[in-house]
Amino acid sequence: MEQNQDQVTPASRITKAFGQASQQGRGVLIPYLMVGYPNAEQSAKLVLATAKAGADIIELGMPFSDPLADGATIQHAGHVALEQGMTLNKYMEIARFIAAHSNVPLITMGYYNPILNYGIERFCALARESGICGLIVPDLPPEEAADLQRAAKQHGQALIFLIPPTTPDERIERIVDLTATGSFIYCVSLSGVTGARKELPSHLRSFIERVRGYTKGKDIPLAVGFGLKTPEHIAAVTTFADGAVVGSAIVDLIDQYPEEDQVEAIQNYVYSLHSAL
Repeated sequence: MEQNQDQVTPASRITKAFGQASQQGRGVLIPYLMVGYPNAEQSAKLVLATAKAGADIIELGMPFSDPLADGATIQHAGHVALEQGMTLNKYMEIARFIAAHSNVPLITMGYYNPILNYGIERFCALARESGICGLIVPDLPPEEAADLQRAAKQHGQALIFLIPPTTPDERIERIVDLTATGSFIYCVSLSGVTGARKELPSHLRSFIERVRGYTKGKDIPLAVGFGLKTPEHIAAVTTFADGAVVGSAIVDLIDQYPEEDQVEAIQNYVYSLHSAL
């Protein structure tokens, strides 16, 4: 009975996405989009376009006034979303709409302050009702994450931790120990903020191998994010990692097109990334 309950949790849908991709001999593609950018209705359409184009999991950016880990592109998107009146409740309404029109697992990517202010348990309950399968909170250290991880687990969600390349080995080991079933580890390709780059860091493969040394035998997938942009990046990264996250490049692309052409542009771009897998 316990196993059956595990199989139907929101987090189990993340596990299933990695499992299906592995069976197909490819990596998992995880696009990131800011909810509310360029406006609320359009952001929902763009998310659904990525699902149609082959996204395996989708990160839904939750705008925040002081996004420390975000580069200029995503900071701008979050600022616009907030200026247009995006709130946590409206964010969840859009997530609920997306979940009703797509079976791709959704992950909240957002900062801790709005979660804490809303109430940790209350937030996780609302997130589950809204179709959210997991949470990434870049400014929440694992050492201080016990309350959120407990609430997320209670509602069947995964709390996903980030590991940058400067992380000491003992801290990697601790994060691996904290990572629960149905989750994955987000390996940050470089130290610093988000933003598309032309080339992958030379240390990236050895960094992933170092983390893999601690996850061996634990069935914890590793996804790489920060700086990925081209189909070549995706093809290269997924030879040694289980998934690839693309964010700033998608937001940049939105800015290059008028609203009536954005859905097609994003769909074609994500399809090109998916094809590289």
